[in-house]
Amino acid sequence: MSKGSSRKKTLLIVIVVFLAGMVAAGLFGAALEHTNRMEFCTDCHSMQIPLSELKENVHFKNASGVQATCHNCHVPEPFFPKMLAKIMAAKDVYHELLGTIDTPEKYEAHRWDMASRVWAKMEATDSRECRSCHDFANMDLTEQDRSARSKHGNAPDKTVVNPDGSERPQTCIDCHKGIAHEEPDEPDDLEEEEEDSDSA
Repeated sequence: MSKGSSRKKTLLIVIVVFLAGMVAAGLFGAALEHTNRMEFCTDCHSMQIPLSELKENVHFKNASGVQATCHNCHVPEPFFPKMLAKIMAAKDVYHELLGTIDTPEKYEAHRWDMASRVWAKMEATDSRECRSCHDFANMDLTEQDRSARSKHGNAPDKTVVNPDGSERPQTCIDCHKGIAHEEPDEPDDLEEEEEDSDSA
């Protein structure tokens, strides 16, 4: 085999690998985009309850016409956190197949645990997904009512004491639980545990 023929083969292989990589990257990006669509997220029967709650919310329908859907609040924009969120979403498919929350009664029985996991994630990321749309620096506090103006004006400097006694900066979810979905009632046994730990 001549050097020219070998060089042509190598070049052809490089071109084929490059094109295959481009196609694979395009398909991967299209799959990510498709799985971020609200229709994809809410196709499961068990997601009809949170969808109906979202539809009654200002994040879904408002005067400005800006709409936040499932991925805006539940899927991070940075690549690696996004991939982790997509992998963790496999549990949703698993529980859909098991029928864990396939009736309103089952959904309500699990609502506190589901909400608590989302709140903990938001606390840990300083409400990263909220901040992809909302920014204290861009808020016109003069357009807010007195209570909101006071809270938002001071929020960047406030801290919250965690159950373990450590402090962290206050974040959006500390005040805005139940903003897109119905806020669950804290289970009685958790309230009793908190009272016991406070009195100890």
